Formats: sequence, structure tokens, C-alpha cells
Amino acid sequence: MHAEVVTGVAVVVNNEVITKGEIESTVEVGRQNAYNAYRNDPKAYVDAAIEGLVERKLIMHDFVTSGYLTNLLEAYVDNQIRDYIRDHDYGDRARFIRTLHAEGQTYEAFRLKQREDLIVFMMTRQNSSDLRKILISPLKVEEYYRSHPDEFKIDDQVKLRMIALPTLPNGTPDATKKMGEEILSKIDSGVPFAEMAEIYSAASERAVGGDCGWHERHFYTPAIDQIAFALKPGEHSGVIELPGKCYLLMVDEVEPAHTKTLTEVRNYIEQKLMAEESNRLRKLWIERLKRKSWVSYY
Repeated sequence: MHAEVVTGVAVVVNNEVITKGEIESTVEVGRQNAYNAYRNDPKAYVDAAIEGLVERKLIMHDFVTSGYLTNLLEAYVDNQIRDYIRDHDYGDRARFIRTLHAEGQTYEAFRLKQREDLIVFMMTRQNSSDLRKILISPLKVEEYYRSHPDEFKIDDQVKLRMIALPTLPNGTPDATKKMGEEILSKIDSGVPFAEMAEIYSAASERAVGGDCGWHERHFYTPAIDQIAFALKPGEHSGVIELPGKCYLLMVDEVEPAHTKTLTEVRNYIEQKLMAEESNRLRKLWIERLKRKSWVSYY
């Protein structure tokens, strides 16, 4: 975290100010993690960052005005920082301080953020998101399962192994194909496909015997898809020639298209409904905090 640049007031929450610089820093720090969720709507990402800062101020205000005791909190924060220094700076506090200064940050600012992070976490957990307090009835799980059938449909899948043989810089496609045929001959003579993959494959799965895991249709190129889904468990392909590479495929297992049973997905549905309920309770809590607070955007 770099030193905050104050460039003007953006939001006032009760008697606390959120500066434009604070918003810019928050946006920059979280940009990578938020890329997938907001890549098509960067304004929405900035708006979400602003609301996150507003909520943080609201929660801190509620903590202070509610009169919570802080003796244990301060000791816990100090223990957290000691653990952080142990894990990141070999327990060397002086080194830790130097690192903070190099990043344009003071120890006091670091400790304050650790303290606020802990307060926000504990207050949020107490008021909304402690999943241990949320009970989802079996009936709700069953209703969700019945009303979302498409969510649990599984397309045809194959568990695939692959040997990839690229054309060498000084080689020819014919030479690559010939190598593939030699490997194929060894496999046909009884040498395990996985062993050949570990020796010859140029793919990243080489170290695990060419194991590419489970994949649905359309994950690979149409040529590979067509052959892979035509194979039965234990069968392997011939040499597949594609531009720049030759491939050998083997199918370990096949799973036909089907719908997962309620037993298979019960825990998933329960966790999802618990998370949705937690989010709902959190929104209600933040709305209550806003109603008894003063928030002004500039």
C-alpha cells in the first residue's frame, strides 16, 4: 500500500471523509482481482469500490458509537501484527518497519488498517454473515433443486490423456508424425500411455502422465473433440496431425450427459443458499446503518 494522496473530498460519512485519493488507491489495489467481474463495466467497479469504503466507514462508526470494549481487541491486533512480522519478515520488526517506509507507509497506518479490518470482519460476522447462525431447511434445498434443473446438467465428459509432439525447428511435419507412430507402436506393444507421455510429450501435463483431467465437448479443437468423444475407456487414438503439432489421445473414463442427483448437490445448494441469506442479511444491516447515518456524495 502506498501513501495516500489527498486530492479532494469524494464522500462524507457522518464525520468521516473519503477522499478521491483513497478511492483511487482502493481501485488500483483491487483492480486485478476484480478484472473478470467488472471487465465490461469499469464504472461499476469504481462504484462498488466507493460503496465498499462507505460501508467500512458506517461499520466503524457503529462500532465506536455502540461502545464496544476494546481491551481484548488491541491485544489481538498486536498479536496479529507479531504473526505477520514472523511470517513475512522472519520476526524482524526493524526489517518490517523498513519495508513499510519503502512502500510509503507508517507503522501507525498499518496497525490502524489491521485494527479496522478486524473490527469490520467481527462486526459483519456478528450482524449478518456468520454462516454458523444460518439454517437452511431440507425443503428449501429440494425446492431449489427442482426449480434450477439446468444448473445440474452435465454434458458428455471424457477423462483424457494426451501426448503432444510439436514440430521441431529443424524438423518436418513428417518427422513429427513418424515419431508419433513410433510412440504408438510402443503403446500397442504394451508400454503404458502415461509412461510415453512422461518421456515424449511437450504438453504441461507431461509430469502427470499426460493426464488432462475431465473435459466437456468443445474444450479442445473440433478435430480433437471428435476423436476423443468417439473413444471408449482404455482406447487410444492414432496419430492426429494438426498444424504445428501431432497428438496422441487416450481416454481413461467416459461420463455420459446426465443430471446430478439431489444427493450429489445437496451440500452445494445448502452452501449457496446460506451465502445468499448471509448477503441478504448484510444488505439489510448496511441499510439500517445508512438510515441512522449521514452520507453525502460529492
